[in-house]
Amino acid sequence: MKVYKIPEATVVRLSIYSRQLHYLRDEGIETVSSEEIADSVGVSSAQVRKDLAYFGEFGTRGVGYRVDELLGYLTKILGLDQQWNIVIVGAGKLGSALALYQGFRERGFAIKAILDADENKVGKKLEDVLIEPLDVLAERVKQHNINIGIITVPAAVAQQVTDQLVAAGVPAILNFSPRVLRVPADTILRNVDLSVNLKVLSFNLSYNR
Repeated sequence: MKVYKIPEATVVRLSIYSRQLHYLRDEGIETVSSEEIADSVGVSSAQVRKDLAYFGEFGTRGVGYRVDELLGYLTKILGLDQQWNIVIVGAGKLGSALALYQGFRERGFAIKAILDADENKVGKKLEDVLIEPLDVLAERVKQHNINIGIITVPAAVAQQVTDQLVAAGVPAILNFSPRVLRVPADTILRNVDLSVNLKVLSFNLSYNR
């Protein structure tokens, strides 16, 4: 895994701040305080200021932040001022849902290829993207300059697919399979395990009644 000077928890919160600023902008709100941001996302105002301070000074004392301006800064900080090209491996229910999610495109994430080993799915389209066989992976990565690979395959083949993505030169992987994956040190890996999150909810329900 790559190591960053900025704590990962800070980057996650910046993403949440960015989402909230989008809502505020859409509602026509022009300025916002750190307290208002904090209240809306469930952290302290001191945490908001600390997170932003990693990247410079923002806002005006006594006035707060201009929503458009701060959103613009966070967009650049999070790398969302450019397009990131994605390949989805696994066109089942989850992979299909992700491929059809419009929020990706609105945030600069473009689904360029969808691959699956199931011959019954190959040749069909999700939105305007054709589902293709897995053996064209390396070709599509090169053709579309793929930055991110999303894995939505069964656990039994997840490591094999990961190895293929790494071999094809995909630098970042988002894993939805319920398996711990091995990647080289220079590959960025993020895991989204829905079952783990459900277990956390189960724990909290059991001990916080």
